[in-house]
Amino acid sequence: MSALIDGIRKNRFVVFGRAGMDMFADPPGTKAEFAQNFRSDLGGSSANICAGLCKLGAHSALVTSISNDCVGRFCTNRLRHYGVDTRYLRVLDGEHRISLAVYESTMEDFQLCIYRNNAVDFQVTEEDVDRVDYGAYGALITAGTVFAAEPSRSSTFRAFDNARAARVPVIFDIDYRPYSWPAPDVAAEVLSRAGAQSDLIVGNDEEFGFMAGGIDKGLEKARELAAKPGRIVIYKMGQEGAVTLCDGKEIRTGIYPVTAVKPNGAGDSFIAGLLAGIAEGRDLRDAVLRGSACASIVVSQPGCAPAMPTSEQLEDFLATHPGPTSA
Repeated sequence: MSALIDGIRKNRFVVFGRAGMDMFADPPGTKAEFAQNFRSDLGGSSANICAGLCKLGAHSALVTSISNDCVGRFCTNRLRHYGVDTRYLRVLDGEHRISLAVYESTMEDFQLCIYRNNAVDFQVTEEDVDRVDYGAYGALITAGTVFAAEPSRSSTFRAFDNARAARVPVIFDIDYRPYSWPAPDVAAEVLSRAGAQSDLIVGNDEEFGFMAGGIDKGLEKARELAAKPGRIVIYKMGQEGAVTLCDGKEIRTGIYPVTAVKPNGAGDSFIAGLLAGIAEGRDLRDAVLRGSACASIVVSQPGCAPAMPTSEQLEDFLATHPGPTSA
């Protein structure tokens, strides 16, 4: 585990996956179909992780493809606004498009509509990933959506090989989105393969259960993956908190209850807070709790990237919140 922790403590991350535009109904509480106004900002799981890391004082660079149009340029500008390194973005002409998410800030019958036809981020090539200077980073992060289609699937597995050659640990957010995949059995096989090649794996009970063939088997799947020496697996259970598995130990942690206005963005913020906590030298339990606090902050506010907390906002939240639930 020391190589993984040492890599994270460098606080420099190269992140693979999608950027997108979020449009969320305004004001909060408005159902999307009745909205007259929408706010826009950066979205996409990997882009959100990048923004969250930067707001917590880390360096992050995003490796992806974006469309050569106004939406692609919007996303590039918002990445730069949050301090994300965009040197590895590749701009594509043609009919591939950057993803768009339309949602609302209300938990009542929450609706999220994602447009992913001809997704441009699936066009990342092996040439793209070979351009990355892996030795400049402490860890590689990827979200599972990159594996849903070619050429990004093969390209990201090549990036894993490149990272291992450079002795850079791999962090894998399972992030299973059924609509992106051609078939469930393909997803289960590919995501399991990615997990087997990763040093830190983060997912929820449904995602581990999917990989195992049943939600009742999810925790055993997490334990199986955590059996490899030096690997950390974090098994998230929503309102029930999380189980962190490493070195034969299981660390159970709770959540920070808040009044949520939406469910999305929590997982991305959790990873940013977790990694920033480890980078600051905190122990694993404390880092997981800081990730949970970041997740609670994000679901209590509209938007995803704009709701990611800064270091100061995280400290204020922790100082004023009664504390996490018991695990």
